[in-house]
This record gives sequence, structure tokens and C-alpha cells, in this order.
Amino acid sequence: MERIRLGMVGGGEGAFIGGVHRIASRIDGRFDLVAGAFSSTPERSRASGEALGVDPKRTYDDFAAMAKREARLKDGIEAVSIVTPNHVHYAAAREFLKRGIHVICDKPLTSTLADARKLVALAEKSDAIFILTHNYTGYPMVRQAREMVAAGEIGVIRVVQVEYPQDWLAEDLESTGQKQAGWRTDPEQSGAGGSTGDIGTHAYNLAGFVTGLRCEALSADLDSFVSGRRLDDNAHVMLRYENGAKGMLWCSQVAPGNENGLRLRVYGEKGGLEWKQEDPNYLWQAPLGEPKRLLTRNGAGATEGNLAGSRIPAGHPEGYLEGFANIYADAAEMILAAREGETAETLAPTVHDGLDGMRFVDACVRSSKKDAGWVTL
Repeated sequence: MERIRLGMVGGGEGAFIGGVHRIASRIDGRFDLVAGAFSSTPERSRASGEALGVDPKRTYDDFAAMAKREARLKDGIEAVSIVTPNHVHYAAAREFLKRGIHVICDKPLTSTLADARKLVALAEKSDAIFILTHNYTGYPMVRQAREMVAAGEIGVIRVVQVEYPQDWLAEDLESTGQKQAGWRTDPEQSGAGGSTGDIGTHAYNLAGFVTGLRCEALSADLDSFVSGRRLDDNAHVMLRYENGAKGMLWCSQVAPGNENGLRLRVYGEKGGLEWKQEDPNYLWQAPLGEPKRLLTRNGAGATEGNLAGSRIPAGHPEGYLEGFANIYADAAEMILAAREGETAETLAPTVHDGLDGMRFVDACVRSSKKDAGWVTL
């Protein structure tokens, strides 16, 4: 199969998420990285391009120059991965969308709700595909949970509990010059949300993806526990869903002993489901009045989404990179279909999911300023 020519904005030396995107794009052999503007400085961009084996003629000083030239080349990029700090997402995506180049963008969608709305309008006008990498939706057991909920296996949903605790920002790491901490705690680069934007959007998106429910209102209590920190590092959020279900979301980056503790529990009138990101190959089902059941990735009782998202037999662990790769696999299906003038239906998060995430962050900030008063999204 002919591979998709991929470019990258950001993701140069010292960037964690850029490496993750590159690995995910290669797992199924569907993409070739052929161009990039890898850093905010020309020197670092060129050094990163050289280290990645990208043709120096296609390693650019900035994303605008990259978009213009690649759009003119006969063998120019078909898609671009945007893996920069949040404040660059809108401007970079705009340059590629208006030239018909497909966009695969890291979350959150933008740094502001206003930019998110503008980006949605641009994406809707463009012929290009826009995919947001809420990568946890790519896990096979998450997709099985979604299918089980949709099939009515746990009945009408009553309670949603989702949490995402980490501990890596429990100290003033940003003052040490650590790159990842620096931009994530800077409102100029990250936006109005700290933990809410960085990991809270993942938790919020996961809950909506599995349940299919839309949040109508929330009450949020945000804190910056580390002295001098300008953005929240802990949030407790109560959620009211459209069907009357109630939810609770906790995200924290100051919870010692937690590394990447994303966890979802959904309870309906006929049973419950539970999934943990750090043990992602298993999904617990608790039918009301019956013993709990352990469902496994690619194992007995696997649904279509579970099977489609699995690459190796049950009992052989898959995890973060493979789940991320499923988003890239979805992207490949959509891009290859677009080559033929067709449309492929996938579970990949869209620009509208990104807008929903930015509404969540905006509502959390507004609510917290009102002493955790209830606000609508």
C-alpha cells in the first residue's frame, strides 16, 4: 500500500509528544515522515530534521513556509501532525487547512475557546480532514466499553466517575527550566487551563466517548497548590449530563504516587463498567446481581471495536503507543478514502470534539471564579 506523506510541526529535540506521534504513525506502516518545521528556532529545527533523517531541503524554519512550499510540490505532504504547545495549534492548522492538507493535531484543540471556534469554521470550509489525537479513545477496551454502552448492556446511565491523577508537577518544576513543565504552566502557551487543559480534557473526552452523553452544566473547584503557579494543578468538577446522569471528574498533577492514573467508571441501571489506563488490556463488567466479569483485549467476548484495535493475541500486552497508533490508523483510512473522493467512517476524534474540550476548560475556569457555581457549557 502506498504510504501517506506526512509532515510535522513541532516535535523536535526535547519534545516528548513528537516522538510518540512519530512512533504511532509508523506502527502500521501507513505514513512516511518527509518534511517538518520541528522547532520555533531555525537552528533547532534543522538539527532535529537531520537527526530524523529528513531531507534538509524539506526541513523548514517555520510552519508557514512549510505549508506554502509543500502545497506546491508534486510529492508534497498529504497530512501534517501538529505537536506544538497549545498556543500554536490554531495558526499552524490554519495554514495547512486552507491549502487542503489534512491535519492531525495534538490536544487540546487550541489555547482559547475563541480560537477553537475559528478553527472549527476553517475545518468545516476546508476539504481537508481534521483529526484530534485524544489517544485514549484508541484503546481496544475503551472502544469495547463504548459499544457495550451503546448496545444497552448496562442500561440507562446514572453515574459517571472519571479521574486523571499525576504527580509530576507536585513541585515547582517549571522554575528549574524543565521544558515540558515550563510551557504547560504558562498561560500564554497553554491557555486558561493547567491540569484541566492538559489532562482534564482527556478525562472529559473519555467519559463522553464511552457514554455517548453530552454534558450540559458543571461546577468546578480549581486550585494552584504549588506556590506561584499561574494555572490550576488540581480540579474537582461535578457534571450534569443531558439524560439526567451525574458525573464527577478529578484531574490532578500534584497527587504523589500517581503516574498516569486515568480511570473511568460508568454505572447504569443494569450494571457497571470500569477501565484503568495503566492496566489497559482489561475491562471489568459488573452486571447487577451477578459476579463481576473480566473482559480482555482480543479475548473471549471481544467486540468489533476491540478486535479491530488489537494487533497481537490476547495476553500479549498492548498499551499507550498502540492506542495512539489506532488514531493514526483511523486517520490513514480517512485520508486514503479521500484520495478516491470517498468518505471513511472512523472513531477518530474530530475538530468538534476539540471544541467540546475547550468549552469544558472555559466552563471550569468560569465556574471556579464563581466559587464553584454551576455554569452551562
